[in-house]
Amino acid sequence: MTRFTLPTLLTLTLLTTAAAQDAQTVRLGFFPNLTHAPALVGLERGTFQKALGKVKLDAREFVSGTTLTEAFAAGQIDIAYVGPGPAINAAGRGMPVQFLAGASEAGAVLVVRKDSGIKSYKDLGGKIVAVPSLGNTQDISLRHILNENNLKPKADGGTVTITPIAPADVLAAFAAKRVDATLVPEPWGAALEAQGHKVIGSEKTVWRDGKYPTTVVIVNAKFAQANPQLVAAFLKAHTDAVAFINKSPVAAQTAVNNQLLKATGTKLDPRVLQRAFARTRFTTNLDLAALTEYAKLNVEAGYARSAPDLAPFIRK
Repeated sequence: MTRFTLPTLLTLTLLTTAAAQDAQTVRLGFFPNLTHAPALVGLERGTFQKALGKVKLDAREFVSGTTLTEAFAAGQIDIAYVGPGPAINAAGRGMPVQFLAGASEAGAVLVVRKDSGIKSYKDLGGKIVAVPSLGNTQDISLRHILNENNLKPKADGGTVTITPIAPADVLAAFAAKRVDATLVPEPWGAALEAQGHKVIGSEKTVWRDGKYPTTVVIVNAKFAQANPQLVAAFLKAHTDAVAFINKSPVAAQTAVNNQLLKATGTKLDPRVLQRAFARTRFTTNLDLAALTEYAKLNVEAGYARSAPDLAPFIRK
């Protein structure tokens, strides 16, 4: 398994003068999910803004990787936390994207409504399954699960209806019986489970025994070229946020909960967060082998004609 450790931009920083630092603002994209905990912790503790100094941090919340990459393509985002699916799509479409670091692994579960009658993946036939958005990481993973169980989405002539619902809204969708199941990032899976709904696909059975990236950090390549010191400073802050999460999980859970409350209006029971944290790993490493496999799943799902060579998109 090939893994890239967190890139250091020291050489570029030393070779680039301060005059190259054109940006007055760093526009950061993220989601209000536990899988984006390094972003939430960095925001809550002020780690990012402190690292950027006088340069303003403009943090922008998104509900899915699909909408975030649209903003990225429009030049509205400089650095982002995003799932591997949309990031790989961006690379395949020729966007000026570079992978900076890993952020989280695993941390997504397939939950079914307690009265749905679904007991296994094979029972998803004829059901309505929610994902954060079409084309996002969980959507691509769900389509692979269906393929492995001889099922197809309705759009491909099958019987499974895949519908996009923002993760924070999936609790209401379950309560209203608008969907039968969801493949959702944490902490929303644990929140559903706390309401009595059932996990039939754990973070380990969704794919690769849980050894897969759920969130990566990407940067606009043009922004990185013009502002290497800012990118280096952000990466250092990201590393600090990941280290804090792994060293001080209780404090990190409080920080995450505070940010979730600000973003979604929902404050979760600490026991829910503990369960969600247990299903998620936080790391700065990028697993190129897993990303390459994911690119193939992207093709399998019909979102790309071919899998791009991702090695050139890893910022070293």
